[in-house]
Amino acid sequence: MEAYAAVLLAGGAARRMGGRDKPAVPVAGRAMRDRVLAAVATAERRVVVGPPAPVPVGVVVTREDPPGGGPVAAIAARLARLDPATPVVALLAADLPLLGAEHVDELRERLAAGSGVAADAARYADGARYADRARYADGACYVDGTGRRQSLCGVWRHEPLRRAVRHLAAARGGDLACASMRALLTVLAVVEVRWAGAGAPPWFDCDTDDDVRRAEEWIE
Repeated sequence: MEAYAAVLLAGGAARRMGGRDKPAVPVAGRAMRDRVLAAVATAERRVVVGPPAPVPVGVVVTREDPPGGGPVAAIAARLARLDPATPVVALLAADLPLLGAEHVDELRERLAAGSGVAADAARYADGARYADRARYADGACYVDGTGRRQSLCGVWRHEPLRRAVRHLAAARGGDLACASMRALLTVLAVVEVRWAGAGAPPWFDCDTDDDVRRAEEWIE
């Protein structure tokens, strides 16, 4: 499979958890952020976008602009500093304690295969049509049982993702604060990967203390 970088988004306010550093909250004795970093241990570069935090050697911590500006602002801040030659970028929430390396590999494999592209992105951000949409994909992400995309549990081709950021920034007058992931990804061809495994899905995120307890039950 192609080389990839991993970007973890950790800048949320965590209001339902009292404003704590949510990715640092332990699940079964290990911080959620560390669990996600372990799932992408094979990435050539690992970056956490959010407040300063203790991370393993070699992991970069940076901040979105403006701080707290949401996931799209965080993505834009990090893509601007990644090597453009990196072919694939994993975009992941930092509070996915059930995500494993096998899930990231499945997404990368599905992206490489390029099959099952959703039909709602008819054009590139620059307006050019695909010659054969069935054989190419810009990204792959999990979808839940209702068909909702789990966009922060996915992998994306670097250059189309950069184009999508530029396209959305232009449409919003250069301001990406509070922009939605849906708006960012609407111009991309996406492989929608349905979870076929047993137990909890890899995109399960922990927004409350009850969620943490549920995750611990699944891990045990």
